[in-house]
Amino acid sequence: MDYQNGRGFWRSTTGLVCAGFLLVAGFFLITEHTAHVLGILPWLLLASCPLMHFFMHRGHGAHKHHDDAGSPPQGEPK
Repeated sequence: MDYQNGRGFWRSTTGLVCAGFLLVAGFFLITEHTAHVLGILPWLLLASCPLMHFFMHRGHGAHKHHDDAGSPPQGEPK
């Protein structure tokens, strides 16, 4: 086989045929399912809002200073 001679799999005859097949399959997958993908985009936008809120506000509970072990956190009376 050609890819065992140091040319790599994607430069061999089998790799080129596989790449061509994947390109054709990808083209038909995109053209046939465009309506499904575009129809779900508004729902993905709505779902991204709570997901971003959940993941981006993850560190709000870590506002305590750990260098002063015996003193209360800032903003509280001593």
